[in-house]
Amino acid sequence: MSIDFSKLAVEGVRTLHPYQPGKPISELERELGITDIIKLASNENPLGLSPKAKAAIEAEIKDIALYPDANGFYLKDAICKRFGLKHEQLTLGNGSNDVMDIAVRTFVGTGDEVVCSQYCFIAFPISAQAQGAKIITVPAKADFGHDLTAMRAAITPKTKLVYVVNPNNPTGNWLRAGELKAFLDSVPQNVIVVYDEAYFEYADGTPEYPDAFGWLNQYPNLIVLRTFSKAYGLAALRVGFSVAQPECAGLMNRVRQPFNVNSLALAAAVATMNDADYIKRVVELNRQGMQQYQQAFEALKLHYIPSLGNFITVDLGRPAAPVYQAMLREGVIVRPIGNYGLLNHIRISIGLPEQNERCIRALKKVLAG
Repeated sequence: MSIDFSKLAVEGVRTLHPYQPGKPISELERELGITDIIKLASNENPLGLSPKAKAAIEAEIKDIALYPDANGFYLKDAICKRFGLKHEQLTLGNGSNDVMDIAVRTFVGTGDEVVCSQYCFIAFPISAQAQGAKIITVPAKADFGHDLTAMRAAITPKTKLVYVVNPNNPTGNWLRAGELKAFLDSVPQNVIVVYDEAYFEYADGTPEYPDAFGWLNQYPNLIVLRTFSKAYGLAALRVGFSVAQPECAGLMNRVRQPFNVNSLALAAAVATMNDADYIKRVVELNRQGMQQYQQAFEALKLHYIPSLGNFITVDLGRPAAPVYQAMLREGVIVRPIGNYGLLNHIRISIGLPEQNERCIRALKKVLAG
């Protein structure tokens, strides 16, 4: 006797294609039997763990048999002191994509509409489809960035939520403060704007790049997402947060799973927030690595998308899938992004200088072959 589970699943899940992560090093080792592999596929921090975070994790291990603080008081307190916020504005998540999913589950139901840009982070439409929403995907501009004018025009009385990513993943381009503020001014207050700043630390300080925390009082329909997975180097521990009006955050915290951030992640996030020297090194290393790739692509006459993230997306001028496979055989994992419709592009995370150089050598070899 067999069961047709697709008939039992909710409608939005039946045709859902799950998120595809970057290939792990261990998987490539199993597949090809090779070692000495570098992974530049998932926008991870090449410096690894902050020494202060490592010490905090070691101190926390003694209580690993106990549940974590479900409300994450000390992490919330550190965030509030750093950014001038209030505890009741915060929702903690198992990575910022968890908080994004919480926002979707809180405000979007079957038949509602959501608006996003072509090439936006693919986890958002996955969450929205699972909720049974109608996804309005607005074509990107010629530079692969959000067309905010067209996104505003796509909002209808059925629209519950709009998703904006800045800098955008996987393309890396960014929105300026003036154009974003004009967009927020135009969005009806009964439409939630989820504004994803996962790569904020790399972009911060760039002329005209906005810091949306300062806009929360002016735009009560704004939810801002940030993560500790990128510049803070805690990708494996999974911790992120959102900031919103207290009433909005209160509703989201009703949906949030209990203990969704573990005790090691909570301790490490607080410690890394207090390691300013580490973050400074991370950002400077990324700046230097970005220059490495830009110079290499220009020498190879390859078009790349200017990026404010810790990654760069390059047009190979040919189908990317065979290039990706050939680079795997060289022991270099990058990210093909054909699932975004960018069939000739790969996304490369910025690594250590020697990793970047090895990736560039492998790419040159594969393209020449």
